[in-house]
Amino acid sequence: MDFSFSEEQTLLRDTLKRFAQKEYTSEKRRGILKSAEGFSREVWAQLAQMGVLGLPFPEECGGFGGGAAETLIVMQGIGSGLLVEPYLATVVLGGGLLQALGEGQAHKRMLAQVAEGRLLLAFAHGEPRSRYALAQVETRALRDGRGWKLSGRKAVVLHGAQADRLIVSARTGGAAADEAGISLFVVDRGAAGMRVRDCRTIDGLRAAEVGLDEVRVGPEALLGAEGGAFPAIDQVIDAGAAALCAEAVGVMETLNAQTLDYLKTRQQFGQPIGRFQVLQHRAADMFIHCEQSRSIAMLAAMKAVCGDANERRRAVSAAKVHIGRSGRFISQAAIQLHGGMGVTDELPAAHYAKRLTMIDFWLGDAEHHLARFARAA
Repeated sequence: MDFSFSEEQTLLRDTLKRFAQKEYTSEKRRGILKSAEGFSREVWAQLAQMGVLGLPFPEECGGFGGGAAETLIVMQGIGSGLLVEPYLATVVLGGGLLQALGEGQAHKRMLAQVAEGRLLLAFAHGEPRSRYALAQVETRALRDGRGWKLSGRKAVVLHGAQADRLIVSARTGGAAADEAGISLFVVDRGAAGMRVRDCRTIDGLRAAEVGLDEVRVGPEALLGAEGGAFPAIDQVIDAGAAALCAEAVGVMETLNAQTLDYLKTRQQFGQPIGRFQVLQHRAADMFIHCEQSRSIAMLAAMKAVCGDANERRRAVSAAKVHIGRSGRFISQAAIQLHGGMGVTDELPAAHYAKRLTMIDFWLGDAEHHLARFARAA
């Protein structure tokens, strides 16, 4: 399989790299993290102007009809610059569910608004007792005339407090762990009966706890067929996991480069510490881990859109396992090679290491995906 990029894809990669280097400095990122929303509306508008937000959507929805390769390139760029804007939550997860299940002009308009940067989405699926079990949904949706009443709790909703609308999973039938009977509803944040508590994750992103107390929605809020949302959820979560793997590669590349620069400039015993053979070996191991992660992230990106569910799950889980372990190795090695400076907030390397740690936990950690890989055999 040829994994080389086309001319347009190379241009996209280089544009994002320049943007991250020139427009998204570590000082600017620190300021963004301290802001009330935890991300920059200005940067979000710039990404929309660059066409990044509409890249994976069809042209009739204001997009560019991009595929898995384009998403991989964008996520690598996000990782290299350590962007905290809600691309994964809004475009990959929220937009992916709208594409998979949305029908009619209303959903097309929503995708167009996402592409223009005017609509933020969040996927409220995980619950306090669900961990990584996608079918473990206890939130209930009961009939209320022609509409529905939603009640339950959602945990660690990525950018949930910043989203304009939440795509909420709720059970319209079946038992708590059944795949059948799960439905999706598009709900305005701030709807009557909804409580949203924002919090900051260790890598600087935002997540929310969402409470639903008989939140009323109309029949148009139902996304797709009643009780049949699980296959789309399963596939979109895999697409999100593959996107995280691509982001991790961008993080690893930059962290490796920062560490190598430090080894060349830090003086000890009258010479750069990079001349010591044991540190050269550690840097070489970091490079190998990154290159292996790049290859398996490409495979996961291609297989994330595969029609064979078992093949898709095996590829994505294999990538998540490898990248989770490689990310841990690279982040720990970078901290050690930087010495005491490696854990300070002033040094960008500390923030990259934190992001690699959190990427392992988002959408299933290495241990979860190892067990999932075995089940998909």
